[in-house]
Amino acid sequence: MVKLFQLSQNPYHVIHQFIRLNLLQFPLKAYFYMSTLIEKLRSVYLREYPKEYSQRLFSEPKIYHGGDSYNLSKRWYVYYSYRDSNDRMARQPPVYLNVNRDFKTKVERLKRLNVICQALSEMLKDGYSPYHDGKDPEHYTAASAIDFSLELKRATVEPSTFKIYDHIIKHFKKFLVRKRLDKMPITAINKGNINDFLNQVIRKSNATTRNNNHGVISSIFGILEDNELIARNFVRNIKKLPTKPEKNRTYSLNKVDEIYQYLEINDPVLLLYIKLVSYNFLRPIEVCRLKCGDIDLVNKQLFVKTKTGKKVKIIPDIVVKELRSLDLTNDDYLLFTPTGPGYWDAEEMSRRNHFGISFNAIKKHFKLSKHHNIYSFRHTFITKLYNELKERYTVSEVYDRLKLITGHQTLEALLKYLRDIDAELPEDYSEMLK
Repeated sequence: MVKLFQLSQNPYHVIHQFIRLNLLQFPLKAYFYMSTLIEKLRSVYLREYPKEYSQRLFSEPKIYHGGDSYNLSKRWYVYYSYRDSNDRMARQPPVYLNVNRDFKTKVERLKRLNVICQALSEMLKDGYSPYHDGKDPEHYTAASAIDFSLELKRATVEPSTFKIYDHIIKHFKKFLVRKRLDKMPITAINKGNINDFLNQVIRKSNATTRNNNHGVISSIFGILEDNELIARNFVRNIKKLPTKPEKNRTYSLNKVDEIYQYLEINDPVLLLYIKLVSYNFLRPIEVCRLKCGDIDLVNKQLFVKTKTGKKVKIIPDIVVKELRSLDLTNDDYLLFTPTGPGYWDAEEMSRRNHFGISFNAIKKHFKLSKHHNIYSFRHTFITKLYNELKERYTVSEVYDRLKLITGHQTLEALLKYLRDIDAELPEDYSEMLK
């Protein structure tokens, strides 16, 4: 036994070798106890000596980027190995997380894959195992597989978005516990189970909430499919229910002038906030994300985090002068706090809610309807811009120019948006009715 300890300082390897030697003398008994004892020793040793043993238990996640030439036509992914029940380093299923579909440049893909690498590395160091007590990946329990997928999702979305995922998945896991499905293999969860949960949601809320739950669960199961823990994402095939969303109405230009004049005296910070929604066509949450370092007044550009990633937008001259009057010297300061640029220890949603509540006082003052809000300014000025462009350009040129300005990725998305806000109305057709 002393000789064995000289071979390795890791007691797991010492006893592992000892058991293997005893296979020669007591094969059945040793074989019976070996697997259980190895896993217990591995767990204890990892808990006591995580740093010393972590590199022996798994390899650090790495990026495959299509070879030395960074071939964008190939599938990029994160890969790693983990020690299996036979004590061999086994390559695990690659982690894709839709990187190849969503990111088309070398810089974007590498940035996203580096985030995934870091998140997966932390999970492994914290004790995550792809085998879960020696089981193969296809035998993940429903709960553990969903936790695995959710943790990977954390690396690819904004914190505010992840909170929504976390909230919905917590309710879904409670449903699995009530149905005694949480300990079942993830492969045992079927379309009927998901429909049962979604039907439960709609009975307590509405179609919109039900569809939001459906979207989150489908995304989580998509990650399971990408990592080959399930054969296919059947949640994707469950239909969304039709909804009747409340439409935000546009303002008349006269009403915009009245609101602007009032805010210029009573709340200039909120006025500038609204102007970035109006003239830069940003969503309120996107304005809340802006930092002083995102503003380039030399080139008249700003850098904003949107639903689809980081984008560059021009700053129209109509707001450049006002931005130049601000102190933007600290790049890490938020552009908007209750008093202007500065530090604000509040989350995105809280910051957006602050300006929303401030605008509620304006709605009360002007007796605006519930369909009017800050977002309505975006609709108002996109409609105005659309009608101005129609006077100067052909139909195809109008859509091309407008899509570039508003940031819609496809023509279909732009057309749907214009229909939703009733940007185009017919001319008077009275003569046709006579």
